[in-house]
Amino acid sequence: MTFDASTLQMILTGIWETFYMVLLSSFLAYIIGLPLGIVLVVTDEGGIHPVAWLQKILGTVINLLRSVPFLILLFIVLPLSKLVIGTRIGSPAMVIPLTIAAGPYVARVVESSLREIDGGVIEAAKSMGASDWQIIRKVLLPECMPSLLVGAALAVTTILSYSAMAGFVGGGGLGAIAINYGYYRYEAGLMWVSVVLLVVLVQIIQEAGMRMSRKGDKRIR
Repeated sequence: MTFDASTLQMILTGIWETFYMVLLSSFLAYIIGLPLGIVLVVTDEGGIHPVAWLQKILGTVINLLRSVPFLILLFIVLPLSKLVIGTRIGSPAMVIPLTIAAGPYVARVVESSLREIDGGVIEAAKSMGASDWQIIRKVLLPECMPSLLVGAALAVTTILSYSAMAGFVGGGGLGAIAINYGYYRYEAGLMWVSVVLLVVLVQIIQEAGMRMSRKGDKRIR
């Protein structure tokens, strides 16, 4: 393999497409998953506003979506991408299936972080007359922010791995380069370069999440 100008440009384009898919999908997944995770905790039997039927329905739907392997979900959702965006291939088309796959995962990550909060803190806020919304905004979210940041790093790296798998169906990005130009064309060097770049991106995301978590953790100040 020779790294000429066209190969370098292809790799740079793949990095950009990967960032585009991952960042936009992560943003949309948190728009969906963050409220769902909060509702799962708030409406639980021991939550601040128990609604058993709602909690059960949401939990079942989230579990069902999480149970579908991403590649299968990808093929199921691609017609929706065609309907909304006008194409089944390319980075923009992959944003919709990535968001649908990551949203339930984010919801469970947020739920897990919120359940780590000491119940005494919530009871203290209730005793001072705080409303449900005030407890969510001023107690739950600030108290679990370090855990939420670690969870966000895990969620983004999961979405990054999904984006690499999307290369099988023309999703673009480093995953598509590794599969289409590296594996199928027997360019082992190009495949390994793509894999190494993906690993580096994962490490950067995880390290950034851990640093922000430590910075925001009031217990270590």
